[in-house]
Amino acid sequence: MFYLIGLGLGDAADITVKGLQVVKRCSRVYLEAYTSILTVGKEALEEYYGKELILADRDLVEQGSDEILKDADVTDVAFLVVGDPFGATTHSDLVLRAVHAGIPYRVIHNASIMNAIGCCGLQLYNFGETVSLVFWTDTWKPESFYDKICKNRTAGMHTLCLLDIKVKEQSIENMMRGNKIFEPPRFMTVQQAADQLIQIIERRREEGEELGVTEDTVCVGVARLGADDQQIRTGTLRQLVSCDLGAPLHSLVVTGRLHPLEVDLLKLSTEPNAPLQLQEIDSSTWTS
Repeated sequence: MFYLIGLGLGDAADITVKGLQVVKRCSRVYLEAYTSILTVGKEALEEYYGKELILADRDLVEQGSDEILKDADVTDVAFLVVGDPFGATTHSDLVLRAVHAGIPYRVIHNASIMNAIGCCGLQLYNFGETVSLVFWTDTWKPESFYDKICKNRTAGMHTLCLLDIKVKEQSIENMMRGNKIFEPPRFMTVQQAADQLIQIIERRREEGEELGVTEDTVCVGVARLGADDQQIRTGTLRQLVSCDLGAPLHSLVVTGRLHPLEVDLLKLSTEPNAPLQLQEIDSSTWTS
């Protein structure tokens, strides 16, 4: 059997009882190591699970799936994913490859950012399409995520923004030269995400575009969701540019129409003495 097992969001103990039982009896256990991270490393997981883990980077998962699935029709093989196994499309591809190879599979779910984000006070039913924000470069500054956020807000929906992770990435120079030299890991912060959004807002304002999101839009920054030291901060986009939430992973939520209950809960994560006065938000109108 090929098992896809969710690890949850916090540390080694967040694996389900069912998931841990499977891991202990598998002949090989892979740890997916590029779409997300836990607050503890591989060694802490190995100690808790009592099992050696094989790190699975992007190249192995996307190009070496045959190696991962090898002999899974005659023995048990596990593939561990931070959060829930279907939090990334790559893992759906693994399921399809297993099916095409005649290998039975089973999924053991766990908490992910997609449902745990409800702890910030916003109701999950009121979320629209999730978007991803990538690190900009000097020559590549995509803005499609901004348009999707505006589309959600037009419908009154909140937007969960998943922030970029760069793990085991090569510079263009090293890639062209074939050097297996990798850049240090990078994890986008709420500050960086807010700054990129504001740059888009400023540029589009100069072009005379009607803005669906502005610097004064109410947003929520979250960090290390599910961990003991998780952080949740509510503020305007302008305020979150200077809000340091500490170590990764970070996510950002851009609010849409706010229900009175959501407003009350968002007040709990507002910085003390912050200029933002959430009690003044009229929940019967679009926030701006």
